[in-house]
Amino acid sequence: MDALPIARLQFATTTSFHFLFVLLTLGLVTLVALMQTWASISGKPGLLRMTRFWGKLYVINYALGIATGIVMEFQFGLTWTGLSRIAGDVFGAPLAIETLVAFFAESTFLGLWIFGWGRLPKWLHLTLIWLVTLTAYASALFIMVANSFLQNPVGTRTENGVLRLTDFGALLANPALTASLPHVLSAALLTGGFFVVGVSAYHFRKRTTEIEFFRRSMRIGMVASFLGSLLTIGAGFGQFPGLKSYQPDKLTSSNAAVDVPLGFMIDLGFIAFLCSSLGLVLLYRDWFAKSRIVLRLMTHGIMLPFIAAILGWLVREIGRQPWLVYGKLRTADAVAGIPAGQILFSFIAFTLLFAVLAIADWVLMSRVARRGPEREEETPAASLPTVLSGV
Repeated sequence: MDALPIARLQFATTTSFHFLFVLLTLGLVTLVALMQTWASISGKPGLLRMTRFWGKLYVINYALGIATGIVMEFQFGLTWTGLSRIAGDVFGAPLAIETLVAFFAESTFLGLWIFGWGRLPKWLHLTLIWLVTLTAYASALFIMVANSFLQNPVGTRTENGVLRLTDFGALLANPALTASLPHVLSAALLTGGFFVVGVSAYHFRKRTTEIEFFRRSMRIGMVASFLGSLLTIGAGFGQFPGLKSYQPDKLTSSNAAVDVPLGFMIDLGFIAFLCSSLGLVLLYRDWFAKSRIVLRLMTHGIMLPFIAAILGWLVREIGRQPWLVYGKLRTADAVAGIPAGQILFSFIAFTLLFAVLAIADWVLMSRVARRGPEREEETPAASLPTVLSGV
């Protein structure tokens, strides 16, 4: 039994699962922050209800996303010891910053935001959600710094067969980072927008009495979907010219491994743009509410950005093979020297755990999403923590 394909499959599975949680987290926190800003400026209670409702869904996804991230980190020490040995000094630096600075700061601000409803001054509470948003984006930045190093190992020198970091600024200016980060962030906005639209469409299908609540939510989600799809397409195509400078063979006709996922991903991107553009027209005239077929398509459309994101990840990761650190460390040389059976066991265990976490996320978020917003007479102070403890 060959350990390499099992190890690669394990990495693909764990990273893909975690990436899906991250996309929705980034997209939703941005929309929640904008909703609370609008609520704080206008003073409208309905907008504050929107913030709490979509905030609950964001927090659930964030909490379970943390669990997937912790599990994912174990594989570097268990399966990819060659990466730690050869490039750990460089690869580990942005990961350490992400964990110690961005992640812990984000969690702290989020805890204060959750339990600060009705207890903290309005503007301080609003500042907290924006700090959560900024630290979430900082976390995404440092993760992408680490991944971009694998794509294009800049700012390093080789010393006794080990890569040493010589210029941290070069990691931040890495063309593999500056081209891909806007694509990831805009894809997150697209994902959050489609999610808000899909949940709102579900309630219209169920003949909700919260007409204005979900009409306003759908407007926000549709605008986010339109802007996200437009930016995602632009940033995606914007990466192609730069690839020739650090991975010239990635998107050539000889690299057949990426042709199918790349083409399918591009198709889904344009479909998302067309759907969001059409949705804005239907929403403007309220035509969407007259067609249950359209509402059903909006609901099922939640999955579209997730599928496109996985395809994009496949293009980015498979396209640089057989290198783990492009031009420096081959994937086959980075696998831990342990029996394939042990890697298979860890792969099965991780996959089962991720499946449980994904199902838990789906069940909890579905329960809150179907329940809808709390009644207007419920107090803001207890709303978010109480609902989260009772989910």
